[in-house]
Amino acid sequence: MVAGIVTAVVGFSSAFVVVLAGLVAVGASSAEAASGLLALCVTQALGMVWLSVRTREPVSLAWSTPGAALLIATGAVDGGWAAAVGAFLVTAVLIVLTGLLPWLGALIARIPVPLARAMLAGVLLPICLQPVTGLADSPYVVGPVVLAWLVMHRISRRWAVPVSLAVALAVVLVEAGSDVRAGDLLPTLAWTTPHWTVPAVVSIAVPLYIVTMASQNVPGVAVMSSFGWTVPWRQAMTVTGLGTAVGAPFGGHAINLAAITAAMTAGPMAGPDRSRRWIASASAAGTYVVLALAASALAALVAAAPGDVIPAAAGLALLGTLGAALAGALDDPDEREPAAVCFLVAASGISVLGIGAAFWALLAGLVLRPLLRARV
Repeated sequence: MVAGIVTAVVGFSSAFVVVLAGLVAVGASSAEAASGLLALCVTQALGMVWLSVRTREPVSLAWSTPGAALLIATGAVDGGWAAAVGAFLVTAVLIVLTGLLPWLGALIARIPVPLARAMLAGVLLPICLQPVTGLADSPYVVGPVVLAWLVMHRISRRWAVPVSLAVALAVVLVEAGSDVRAGDLLPTLAWTTPHWTVPAVVSIAVPLYIVTMASQNVPGVAVMSSFGWTVPWRQAMTVTGLGTAVGAPFGGHAINLAAITAAMTAGPMAGPDRSRRWIASASAAGTYVVLALAASALAALVAAAPGDVIPAAAGLALLGTLGAALAGALDDPDEREPAAVCFLVAASGISVLGIGAAFWALLAGLVLRPLLRARV
């Protein structure tokens, strides 16, 4: 049970700022972003209870942190927040279909891993530059956040991001705490009627689906396999897809298999008795429900924050993900040039025909890959 509680606290505190920033970037108000964070916590908690109790395996779920980073890079789309919600629903349908239609999963598996990683790295780069620019522009408010991150890296890498985020919130309380109203702190759900536009589907739904599959679900299966567990693929995709569909009208962008935090519930940290490790997933689910109650308060603090603090904290939270994405993108010498093109297009932040850079990056990589791959 303790392992599950730690899993939820680390997973939540390491990335909730990224989620809030991503939802706001595609048009959500502070209240709608808080509703999305709450919906994500509850839907992934319900999904974990269902999967862990039925399978007696420590299956852990999480929100799509790379997907939230993608939303930050994409920004507002044609149709605004309602169109973004419509795109979340399309992503949910694609996830469900992945579990039901083997050929769709095989199609995603055919996307070269270096290109998928390069696209993600390009999306993350502008976000991860925020601690650098923030430290130069506002050293007195960003400096404590960066210093906390560095110190905790020497003490416990696992807690470096949560502690730096805690320091960021402390800075916000000192700088702008009086701007937070008591009524903003109560947990609430805000319904948004979805609207569908082609640019939103192409800019958000398709890249969100790809990064969620390539950066969360596939690695999640690999982590579970490394501890001797077999993820019930069809059931997991159905549960996470339906959970995403339920949460989307309330602002949740996507839930998926956990990757990094999956090791905490699947491995020895959850106890020597493998037959009881599923309890860790169940206790993580309960902890996420408790943490969901803080969604509105955290969103209110983020909304009141000085300009550079929260982007800097988000950049630090995603630095490890950026490093892993770059390593995967550039590891194969034969794939480096097409991956580099994909990375640069994604990092450029361009928008053509109302469609964001992530889509064009993947398209450019796929089209140019046969021409740019190294010849033996």
